[in-house]
Amino acid sequence: MGFVVNPIAGMGGRVGLKGTDGVLKEALARGAKPVAPQRAKEFLHELKRHAEELNLQLLACPGIMGEKEAREASFKPEVLPLTIGKETTAEDTKKAVRLFAEVKVDLIVFVGGDGTARDIYDALKNLSNTVPVLGVPSGVKMYSGIFAVNPRDAAEVVVAFAKKTASMADFEIMDADEEAIRSDRFAVKLYGFLRGPFLPLRVQASKQVTPQTLDERENQKASARFVVEEMVPDATYILGPGTTVKCVAELLGVEKTLLGVDLYRNGKLIKDVDEKRILREVNDWQKVWIIVSPIGRQGMLFGRGNQQISPEIIKRVGKKRIIVVATRNKVQSLDGGVLRVDTGDAEVDEMLKGYIRVVTDYKEWRLVRVV
Repeated sequence: MGFVVNPIAGMGGRVGLKGTDGVLKEALARGAKPVAPQRAKEFLHELKRHAEELNLQLLACPGIMGEKEAREASFKPEVLPLTIGKETTAEDTKKAVRLFAEVKVDLIVFVGGDGTARDIYDALKNLSNTVPVLGVPSGVKMYSGIFAVNPRDAAEVVVAFAKKTASMADFEIMDADEEAIRSDRFAVKLYGFLRGPFLPLRVQASKQVTPQTLDERENQKASARFVVEEMVPDATYILGPGTTVKCVAELLGVEKTLLGVDLYRNGKLIKDVDEKRILREVNDWQKVWIIVSPIGRQGMLFGRGNQQISPEIIKRVGKKRIIVVATRNKVQSLDGGVLRVDTGDAEVDEMLKGYIRVVTDYKEWRLVRVV
């Protein structure tokens, strides 16, 4: 197994930068902490339990691109003959992937986000021998379908692949324009396909854009009207990204960011808040609600594109004061018919599992399972 880590992936999430490409210095200035190393170790610790039975041989990138995490997880990896600098680059990832292909590894596992997936696609697209790829999610948005739902699930997929019980599929790699997204414009297109192992409920679907048909829009408005009527006047509301939650804001008479997280209270909106700002602004957590809508088809509630709503914030709010809004069409198109969470905190993920109420129309809701 070839193993590569993008050490800066995901650092723009909690600090509200909606990605890390090209804004690492700003993310660090805002107090961003590394995400990928911990995600890598979580994956490797889970995989280590099966390493002997699988006769797993690990070929890792040097230093902070995989070797360090592998050794901390008690692996003794073979290290790629690759020289990397103090600050790693996309070219380092591409070189590593080409070396993996040359030595004919059975599987490439990477820890990163959509940008890393695009780099791997670029490295492999002109090669004659196709190597299966699996992503351990550590980015901000992760709209592509090549990722496991979380690091623990990624280990299960590797085990199934080694035992030949996983099927193979071609996964969409999505190209998100992070500069446009930071300007609150949704700009995502299909970049290509990567082949990889598939295990039901362990590998996520690619994002499905909400269709802006008249029926869909009316359904959004009806659901939003029900949410607004039920809102507590003196409470604080954390508003997640997306068109459905934006519809709630429109009925409240405020202009919400489409792709950011905003804070609403007393008729006013604080736009584009990060984790620190939310923690600073809230005094009484017993009067705080979170309004979110799952990502289309993927069904992700937390952990994709809304990391500003961190595990610490979710713990303080509690599951009972999370309002989920989704149109009937979005609920019907959920991959596996379930919702998913990947907050980065196993305890919080466990707290959110089970059934949750989803507002699907005016005075209409359904119970949907969170896995």
